[in-house]
Amino acid sequence: MYTEKDIDRLLTAKFVAKHVHSFVSHYSAMLDEYYKGDWESVILKSGKFVEALLKSMWLHVGGTLLPARQFKVGRILTDLRQLQQGTYDDTIRVTIPKACEFIYDIASNRGARHDPDEVNPNEMDANAVVSMCSWLLGEVLRYSQKGVADVSVVQEQLNIIVKRRYPYIEDIDGRTYFHFRGLSARNVGLLYLRYMYPVRVTSTEVLNTIVRHKFSRKNAIVATSRLRKVVDIDNNNKLVLLQPGVKEADEIIKYNLSKVK
Repeated sequence: MYTEKDIDRLLTAKFVAKHVHSFVSHYSAMLDEYYKGDWESVILKSGKFVEALLKSMWLHVGGTLLPARQFKVGRILTDLRQLQQGTYDDTIRVTIPKACEFIYDIASNRGARHDPDEVNPNEMDANAVVSMCSWLLGEVLRYSQKGVADVSVVQEQLNIIVKRRYPYIEDIDGRTYFHFRGLSARNVGLLYLRYMYPVRVTSTEVLNTIVRHKFSRKNAIVATSRLRKVVDIDNNNKLVLLQPGVKEADEIIKYNLSKVK
């Protein structure tokens, strides 16, 4: 399974390593806060993600960065848009700046501030910025690997990027562990499928994951069979969660995280 270091390595094909590591780290931290339901922290970290990403963009096109106190996101956005057409890909000149402006506007002008008599927009805003940041990271990766890596490698990496990251889940040499108390055998299988989503896995992989969590093989077989209502099984007998299963798994994780805050 790819790690942050692998993403860093692919992105540094075109961007300065220091700032690549920064925006990848901010993205990872944002997703962790998102799954904890800390919407204010999500929005704050999305703004930091944009700042680090734009610093990378500006250095990539030959610009120089001002000292931290003088750095202005709006100025970088304007300068990127004013690059001469044809000198850089339109995704650098137009598309990425538009997406960054949307995220930064929410982070700067909405954030945790709202009137007490209106619907709290924080969760809605958090959903929006997480989706847009995921798209941005994928777009930057696509651009950085254009003409460098095999398309299938980039596509696999994009799938990893947009997949949710979970605290209290550990992966050791491909063996996944869920550090929540009181999980049933079926819940372990469901969480494993959610963790791997949207990648398909075999029923044997699901079964082995359940057994690794101290359930008997008999219980694991029964639990795996009970997942059939929430999975799609292809001609190679590989499983991927359907949306009802995704929702159920997310609720399990959200409930457990609420107990460990």
